[in-house]
Amino acid sequence: MADADPRDACPMRSGGEIKMRSLLGRQNKDWWPAALPVDMLHQHGISPDPMGEDFDYTEAFKKLDYQALKNDLTALMTDSKPWWPADYGHYGPFMIRMAWHAAGTYRVTDGRGGAGSGQQRFEPLNSWPDNGNLDKARRLLWPIKQKYGSSISWADLFILAGNVAIESMGGPVFGFGGGRKDVYQSEGDTFWGAEEIWVNEGAKTRLVDGETTELEGPLAAIQMGLIYVNPEGPGGNPDPLQSARDMKATFARMAMNSEETVALTAGGHAFGKAHGAKPGATFGQAPAGEAIHQQGFGWLTDVDEIGKGHITTSGIEGAWSNNPTQWGGDYFRILFKYDFELVQSPAGAKQWQPINPDPADMAPDARDPSKRVPTMMTTADMALKMDPEFRAISEKFRDDQAALDDAFARAWFKLCHRDMGPKSLYLGPEVPEETLIWQDPVPAGTAPSDADVAAFKSAVLSSGLTVSQLVKTAWASASTYRKSDKRGGANGARIALAPQKDWDVNEPAELAKVLAKLNALRGSMSLADAIVLAGSAAVEKAAKAGGVDVTVPFTGGRGDATQEWTDIESFHWMEPQADGFRNYLKTRQPVKTEELLLDRASLLGLSGPEMTVLVGGLRVLGANHGDIAEGVFTTRKGELTNDFFVNLFDNETFWDLVDTASDEAFIGYTRGGRTEKWRATRTDLIFGSNSQLRATAEVYAERGHEEKFVRDFVKAWVKVMNADRFDLM
Repeated sequence: MADADPRDACPMRSGGEIKMRSLLGRQNKDWWPAALPVDMLHQHGISPDPMGEDFDYTEAFKKLDYQALKNDLTALMTDSKPWWPADYGHYGPFMIRMAWHAAGTYRVTDGRGGAGSGQQRFEPLNSWPDNGNLDKARRLLWPIKQKYGSSISWADLFILAGNVAIESMGGPVFGFGGGRKDVYQSEGDTFWGAEEIWVNEGAKTRLVDGETTELEGPLAAIQMGLIYVNPEGPGGNPDPLQSARDMKATFARMAMNSEETVALTAGGHAFGKAHGAKPGATFGQAPAGEAIHQQGFGWLTDVDEIGKGHITTSGIEGAWSNNPTQWGGDYFRILFKYDFELVQSPAGAKQWQPINPDPADMAPDARDPSKRVPTMMTTADMALKMDPEFRAISEKFRDDQAALDDAFARAWFKLCHRDMGPKSLYLGPEVPEETLIWQDPVPAGTAPSDADVAAFKSAVLSSGLTVSQLVKTAWASASTYRKSDKRGGANGARIALAPQKDWDVNEPAELAKVLAKLNALRGSMSLADAIVLAGSAAVEKAAKAGGVDVTVPFTGGRGDATQEWTDIESFHWMEPQADGFRNYLKTRQPVKTEELLLDRASLLGLSGPEMTVLVGGLRVLGANHGDIAEGVFTTRKGELTNDFFVNLFDNETFWDLVDTASDEAFIGYTRGGRTEKWRATRTDLIFGSNSQLRATAEVYAERGHEEKFVRDFVKAWVKVMNADRFDLM
């Protein structure tokens, strides 16, 4: 792990000050303001999913004739269509690019992106410059999707098509797991960047020496509209060493190490070609901006130009290998055999061409196999030769084809499955038996008996541990869950392992004391179950003290993970820099703290009411980080009451900002005087300021809704505690 935590440095500064931005940055409505507002039909809980709530994709997938589907995909690879002819008569490279770009948006920072829901069909990804002409790849798959219907999702089909493409050209494949359920609208909770122009319009590179040393927040791509790095080099600068810097930065944020980075780059570039036959300005708009009669097609739609192979995507032109539809070692052989000179493609892009190549090392023309043309390398490819670390790995792969085969197959599998959660969620006959550390394996647990549950609850409530300590520990364990990539959560009790046990947000010294006591009391019960059960028992105690007798549902059976099977580096990225539920802010961020609360709630899969009731309940239970007083609007701390909302909406209180430097600290005073009553953060006051959140919170402040508040809190609490219990779903 690096000595310095890149997340501790604020990447967005102007004149020494933090440059603030909105949580989600530039969104679809900003890029395409004239787009049809279909979302207006899906308000107030109305789903856009035409399959309905009763559709079970797992059961539908089990009915799939898997081998017949693979056979049809294999046949498609060489069934060239006149409306979009296959380069070299083989669609394999095209399908690999489609699958790669579907999965390659994943970033370990917040778990968003990836191939898990087929987002490449929707804006903005369907119109990203880096996804140029992939609309045709998806349309080529339509007859197959139409044939197999609901038994194969688009999301699964994208990845399986990539796998079959590799196999059809003799490449190695580690396996395939289905289970990606389609969604039917663009996911609106992802920050792709705040830039107002795309990479092809001159968007600035995000890593600039002397200005920015780390990518901002969750971002992984180097420029707006790219999947990874600019193939011409940083900001179009053909510097291989600077390109290597960018590659290491962006692939690290996908939880890929340098060997995986080299294997994926070389393996992907063993196939096909880049396209830069003509200047991109001569072609049409991206699909989202095209005319209605184009029916979702964009970029290049002219039949004559397509037939001639006058296609431009990246602007770089040519194949990497002399055998662009056959897996082998030609990529590294050519990379190291020749010296290269910097040239320009017909589209004006910077690329590298071998000097005086042998005729046998020339590539076939994509449309006329009787012609031979020079191969090329991008600046990113040259980085594998020029950067010392990358070169050592590349030389190993050049000299050991079996090592490259294995490394590429594993890295491709990881790329395509990183956002799917545990292996138990994979479907199909080609799921690998081998368990991989990045799948966050947890041994199966055994549910404790009712007698053991009752005995443990009694023991823990008389152990001297407070309601606050038990609630905080359970919340810290379970709230790591992310619906985006199905990582984190209470199962596994990784809060007791590195790195989570040492996260500042978890108050390590106090956490260690609580875990030690729970370990002493739990007997044969897993620590993961004990943490959740102890927290739930504390909620019951607090509710009873507040006047409501309630039982918090508990389902045991969680297992305990081991340190050996915990990927410390990738969990390192999951450390919260802010957690509004605990009123925690490690360092000031370029996003308002109330927006960070929404972001965390979204990752937990919470609704607005669920977020609201949890914040109100956790405040009065004493779950604040460091036991700070902000937001604890009660004189009955440790009792589960609706006091947070009642006192927030007291008209006899007025609020004043007391920390103008950070705009984070507020004091509530009595009207008609200046007696301090409460202290608050932005995360607290947003429930009175924002009209929608206030409307929700007022429900919990109303007389007669005291019990509703408790029962809604318990329901939301259990949802978080069980968020990663896929065995219960």
